[in-house]
Amino acid sequence: MSGIRRGWSDRAPLLNLQRSRLTSSDNIRSQSSSAVFLEMAAATSVPSRTVFLGVDVGTGSARAGLFDESGKLLGSASCPIQIWKEGDCIEQSSTDIWLAICAAVKSACSLADVSGEEVKGLGFAATCSLVAVDADGSPVSVSWSGDSRRNIIVWMDHRAVKQAEKINSCNSPVLQYCGGAVSPEMQPPKLLWVKENLQESWSMVFRWMDLSDWLSYRATGDDTRSLCTTVCKWTYLGHAHMQQMKEKDSRNMEACGWDDEFWEEIGLDDLIDGHHAKIGRSVAFPGHRLGSGLTPAAAQELGLVEGTPVGTSLIDAHAGGVGVMESVPVLASEAKENDEEAICRRMVLVCGTSTCHMAVSRNKLFIPGVWGPFWSAMVPEFWLTEGGQSATGALLEYIIENHVASPRLANRAASRNVSLFELLNSALESMMHEMKSPFLAALTEDLHVLPDFHGNRSPLADPRAKGMICGLTLDTSEKQLALLYLATVQGIAYGTRHIMEHCNAHGHKIDTLLACGGLAKNPLFLQQHADIIGCPIILPRENESVLLGAAILGAVAAKRYSSLIEAMKALNAAGQVIHPSEDPKVKKYHDAKYHIFRELYQQQVSQRSLMAQALA
Repeated sequence: MSGIRRGWSDRAPLLNLQRSRLTSSDNIRSQSSSAVFLEMAAATSVPSRTVFLGVDVGTGSARAGLFDESGKLLGSASCPIQIWKEGDCIEQSSTDIWLAICAAVKSACSLADVSGEEVKGLGFAATCSLVAVDADGSPVSVSWSGDSRRNIIVWMDHRAVKQAEKINSCNSPVLQYCGGAVSPEMQPPKLLWVKENLQESWSMVFRWMDLSDWLSYRATGDDTRSLCTTVCKWTYLGHAHMQQMKEKDSRNMEACGWDDEFWEEIGLDDLIDGHHAKIGRSVAFPGHRLGSGLTPAAAQELGLVEGTPVGTSLIDAHAGGVGVMESVPVLASEAKENDEEAICRRMVLVCGTSTCHMAVSRNKLFIPGVWGPFWSAMVPEFWLTEGGQSATGALLEYIIENHVASPRLANRAASRNVSLFELLNSALESMMHEMKSPFLAALTEDLHVLPDFHGNRSPLADPRAKGMICGLTLDTSEKQLALLYLATVQGIAYGTRHIMEHCNAHGHKIDTLLACGGLAKNPLFLQQHADIIGCPIILPRENESVLLGAAILGAVAAKRYSSLIEAMKALNAAGQVIHPSEDPKVKKYHDAKYHIFRELYQQQVSQRSLMAQALA
């Protein structure tokens, strides 16, 4: 399955033309009027701006965003990327992604009238997909098809479920730093799958890289890996570098956090060779300046300037965390000395195809079924806890597109130039009034959804979990689709409540949510989450928090800020706040539905056991 790219303009930015005219005027100055003309030129010249560029590669597109020194978005552009889906195998092409990035960057610069010279720093964020390249940097196939273009195993690929189970059976000490078990979405199970199934490809690969690390490598030629990717997805023990954090200057560090016994135990001891050359010999904190900045080739391809600083990358969800974590309203009563504790009471929801739940703490908290604790994987010197739901936006899309009423609804949405979500939200409001429902959420009193259609990432850590819908009838109307959509949104919110309660029961003290990503633009999604969880949800001023987080990496690499957290405080800003309903009936209703939500999974486990016994 592939997308058709939208075209992008390669016209020269207007500011470039203006500068050319000024330069020409300077050349024809007469000696007799030079003082007067210089004064006029100084008054009318266009000052050079400082702009930071963030690039984000999601599941379906590559995006670029340009931000000024206050964190305000100047312009953005996106370009679709190709994806192949065959059962549990989901693959992409690094070549295709790089071309899409170049198109998006050039288009964003053109739309925002930003020249390459004005871009002072660049950062990359991407999904935690696995890239395979040979010694020349050429793609190596990770596909049954043998197609060399398909050299990326996408983050949501679940081909390695058995390999994950095999790794978890080893009970390695490193597993305590990823919630007690690796997920098939992490890199070790995927690596083991390739070695067991694609021997020729395995022998050809010279570098295995997380996608965001590959992007920064492609841009700079520097093979340094990010603490974010290696710690969160490769079982790297980042806290091995705790002492080095005390050093004033950020630098790349020799990788000392790999557990060689773990790789030997799971049958991947060949990755230890050459001081872990294939998976990372050096690591750096997010935002560390890589190499000498953009290479001449990369600069030309991106339409930027050679040597532009590039910061060590982040996973896209973690970039969202960096772009939103400090986006809180300034309260006069909040003393500065409490800032450090305040950040530990927040959880960021990065809501897109999936949802990631990010919280930080000063002390490491081991939480069963929740990834982490990851040291300095997002905010330096803080331990990161990472919960998640593997399918949220993808689940809503699946529920809507597979309903018989979907084509009619899609046509109506297109004719009105609104989104499907807007149309469904409006339909629910009308239904609430027609049915005299006490509040909108009560429309689903007979309809319940367990949203584990792609397994349960947190807090149950059960990749074999399945989705469930309780309360179906023969109704195929648009109204029934609207109810199913609402029940699914509620199911996703109950999942977030489960994750948050589980984290708080194991040491966190979360009382505030911050949300970003595509689903955070849906008011019904946000209000249901606020009502179900019972705490306010803060939105950032800028919608594109992942792009801002990536741009912040570039700002730190350019030395415009002394640290990542200083840059976050300078460039994050709060927007709207969504408050939970104060109606006690709403809370009582959701408490009852949440009880049913929890029971659905227990019923599934019981049924799974019963059927296993029957087939034994």
